[in-house]
Amino acid sequence: MSASGTFGHGLEMRHFVPPEKLGAWVSKTVTMRPRHGNPAPRIQETEAGFLNSIGLENRGVESYVSDTLPSLSGIASVIVTNIGGHTPESFAEIAAYLTGQEGIHAFEVNLSCPNVDQGRLPFSTDPPVAEAIMAGVREVTDKPIFAKLSPNVTRIGDMAVAVEAGGADGITAVNTLLGMGVDWRTGAPALATKMGGYSGVGMKPVALRCAYECVRAVKIPVIGCGGVRTAGDVLEFLAVGCRAVQVGTANFSDPGLMARLPEEIAGLLSDAGFESLEEVIGRVDRVPAHA
Repeated sequence: MSASGTFGHGLEMRHFVPPEKLGAWVSKTVTMRPRHGNPAPRIQETEAGFLNSIGLENRGVESYVSDTLPSLSGIASVIVTNIGGHTPESFAEIAAYLTGQEGIHAFEVNLSCPNVDQGRLPFSTDPPVAEAIMAGVREVTDKPIFAKLSPNVTRIGDMAVAVEAGGADGITAVNTLLGMGVDWRTGAPALATKMGGYSGVGMKPVALRCAYECVRAVKIPVIGCGGVRTAGDVLEFLAVGCRAVQVGTANFSDPGLMARLPEEIAGLLSDAGFESLEEVIGRVDRVPAHA
């Protein structure tokens, strides 16, 4: 799967990755009304990934319906629309608006963007609030709904339990880590908002741990996300129990990566003597740790 916000608004990347190569295409976050996003500078490369503070820039749900969805019509992939809101009620509002639209197969509910509200993360750090948001979305749609959780919590398992109780059909674990950059010579922060979301290979160990905790806490499927750049990374997330994996930041440096991953995964499985992915899923709890 592509990770939200890293693969364009529509089919901009189809020349690098044919849609039929994707298990699912995930949209950039869509909000009810257009958002201009945060002021520049809002991206900074780091030693192992980058910081961003885009701020959910998008043209709003009406433009998504009139311009983006028609361009996705008939593509050979599952379409997952990532939705965001500023109040618990606004998540249900946009889900209700979109649920009758053809071409949307599922919703990913973005509870966890760190680049709005000064990084306060009001929806992804309070289990009762997250549960209520998911319950509100569940009331207005019969499409599958996935809750995208934040790693910036002490007990992500509690958040996973809450969104499952609210009616989530799956969990995406996880969004970006809160991070910061600064020029010590001038004292200037790297981002206009000072803090932003850190993504890239450096966060993979944290994302793996979060995904594993979610898998252990709930019965619904978990989608792994964070620091994935190789076929081996994909298989690591499956080994901790994930049922699908999203690729995000790696798309910026290697836009054709997801087109190659299926064959590379198959090659690794064959070389290691596995006959299917199912043999790998959840394997971390079936074998002892290395001495």
